[in-house]
Amino acid sequence: MSNNETVLDLRGLLCPIPVLRAKTALRAVPVGGTLVLECTDPLTVIDIPHFVNQTGHALDGQDQSGGLYVFRIVKRHDTAPGTASP
Repeated sequence: MSNNETVLDLRGLLCPIPVLRAKTALRAVPVGGTLVLECTDPLTVIDIPHFVNQTGHALDGQDQSGGLYVFRIVKRHDTAPGTASP
């Protein structure tokens, strides 16, 4: 893990909670930084990539081992104040 990486443990949470928590956590990640999500809900393999596409960030990696799903989201931009992101 590097200084530009934030890990968010979302184990045991069911969608849409992982997406909502990721959205909130991305606000604190600097542009170019990476948010690593550790999830156990199998639906995150659909929801997280969809969220990343909608918000314009980059999915740098996606891995699954046993019941753990790990996603690496690279923040590409800040949301302008007063602008709602999807």
